[in-house]
Amino acid sequence: MNLKPTSFLSVVLILISLASCKEKKMVKHDSPRDLYPALFEAVQSAGIFEDSKTFPDCTPKGKPDDIIQEYRENKSKPDFNLHDFVEKNFELPDHAGSIYKSDIKAGVEAHINELWKVLQRNPDKYAQYTSLISLPFPYIVPGGRFREIYYWDSYFTMLGLEESGRGDLVENMLNNFAFLIRTYGFIPNGNRTYYLTRSQPPYFSLMLKLLMENKKGKADSVLKANLDVLEKEYHFWMNNGRKKEIATGHVVHLPDGSVMNRYFDAGDWPREEAYNEDVTTAVESKRPKSEVYRDLRSGAESGWDFSSRWFADGRSLPTVRTTAIIPVDLNCLLYHLEQMLAIAYNRDGDGRAHKHMLEQARLRKNAILRYCWDRNTGWFKDYDWKEKVQTQSLNLAATYPLYFKIATQGQADSVAQLLNQRFLKPGGLVTTLVNTGQQWDSPNGWAPLQWMAIAGLKNYNKNDLSSEIADRWSRQNIRVFNKTGKLLEKYNVTDTTLIAGGGEYPNQDGFGWTNGVLLKILKMEGKKDLNKTSRFF
Repeated sequence: MNLKPTSFLSVVLILISLASCKEKKMVKHDSPRDLYPALFEAVQSAGIFEDSKTFPDCTPKGKPDDIIQEYRENKSKPDFNLHDFVEKNFELPDHAGSIYKSDIKAGVEAHINELWKVLQRNPDKYAQYTSLISLPFPYIVPGGRFREIYYWDSYFTMLGLEESGRGDLVENMLNNFAFLIRTYGFIPNGNRTYYLTRSQPPYFSLMLKLLMENKKGKADSVLKANLDVLEKEYHFWMNNGRKKEIATGHVVHLPDGSVMNRYFDAGDWPREEAYNEDVTTAVESKRPKSEVYRDLRSGAESGWDFSSRWFADGRSLPTVRTTAIIPVDLNCLLYHLEQMLAIAYNRDGDGRAHKHMLEQARLRKNAILRYCWDRNTGWFKDYDWKEKVQTQSLNLAATYPLYFKIATQGQADSVAQLLNQRFLKPGGLVTTLVNTGQQWDSPNGWAPLQWMAIAGLKNYNKNDLSSEIADRWSRQNIRVFNKTGKLLEKYNVTDTTLIAGGGEYPNQDGFGWTNGVLLKILKMEGKKDLNKTSRFF
């Protein structure tokens, strides 16, 4: 029987789905919102903690049912104090690496290598009723308020671990992600129960490629051992992709038959870790609250939470419409996943699946070039599938087609020119060209996007520009380190005398992906004497 490619994919996805559902039934998904009805909303609404993430990360001192019962019995009493009640019944979380003191004189490389120890978490011991999802292998957390593993952060952290000779941690972290996807059917935003409605940019195939390169002679066995994980991740992003609706879940069907993807959180209520912020945004939006919550949560799945690229007016968060947008970077990442699946099927001897996945990758590449390339600006843009136009946002997601070698040489030339003319600032690349007060907009720069641009430009022999970006970014990282003893989550790349800001929380120090990318750049650029950091200035 000769099945059409679409039918073949449907069969594959159904089989993977059945296996995933069987595994999911064994997993309890209770999050703080579920465990503490009414109390959770009361604590978050009262603003007891400056950071909305604090309470969801607390550890209860007793059983949730007992805590809820005590709350119901006492909340209406005249002398009841909600803050005291929380302190009595919960242990507050620590900031990751908060007690660590830097030795600036030792230099930035020594600092990073020491920080791996500070940011490492050993295999988790199961703690009942906490939001933390226990992981079986050691891992690195980003730092600060981010006291758990994060999906796309980890790839860039792994780049630095590789340079530090910590291939063991690279493998352990990949195995943790494999554990998560085998358990839940996808890789959550982070290992917290309140993240179980969404993922993050799908970097697992890149992590696997990195591990395969490090394993050398064992690459085939590593790939084979993780084929089921690649399949499950692909199913998560492509699930419901054969239904008649224009958009279902993560999948969007376009008029010419192209199938592309969007970010789409399964929840339509306020994020537990940003409860007050989301409630406020929904009120200001004056749109249906469930619709706003879904778009906010989907923006968080993108990792760019938040940016003008998701805003209808290009300026204000209440106009967020993430689910209406087909992001160029997400589809490039899924193109790579399809390529990796094709390689895995080929090495596994499944010629039919190999050819099918090559075809899916080819179709996606064509769709990216058709819908996301803007000849007028010479830039890759996101596509608004509802309005049937490209968005107006110029942002660094345009570097992904260069990183994955999807762009033509002419397109790469144009992107490089605009990067040099409009995005390159004294401290590196600015994320967008507008300043909205959101953290993924100007004047901020972020390590992962610097790396995607640096490596992407090298693919098209734009070595001078690539090195210039790397040099400016590393200078800014080290300049701040020499003043503060810290490597930060993000940087102000426009005015290098100022600290980056914006968004829902203060700038965090640690910081996983900054450490990883900086160390990768320094090694790549051949800066040998890293302890003498002053020589960069």
